[in-house]
Amino acid sequence: MLDRHTAETYAGWFRALADPTRVQILNLLASSGTPMTVGQIVEQVEVGQSTVSAHLKILTEARFVLAEPRGTARLYQVNQRCVSCFPTAADVVMGRGVLPFAAVTCETTR
Repeated sequence: MLDRHTAETYAGWFRALADPTRVQILNLLASSGTPMTVGQIVEQVEVGQSTVSAHLKILTEARFVLAEPRGTARLYQVNQRCVSCFPTAADVVMGRGVLPFAAVTCETTR
């Protein structure tokens, strides 16, 4: 059985991806291969700037996305280390093998 801390972390990841717009934003960032500004993301999704910013905040807090200040803007990109952990989280939750949490911890990397 998963320990409480691990279960809470995985639940946070699932919550972060529980919105279709956030899934679209994450997919856009992953497929772009280059960091993007909020404005560039807004051009690609069908929601406004404040909504995109709110979704990016959630994705950043879940560590799926990294935000890098660049002058007055911020550049957003996929945190490859964290995203690579997510399939492991799903496998663990589904009982397909339990790894020590330290093996799948997703810290912010640059």
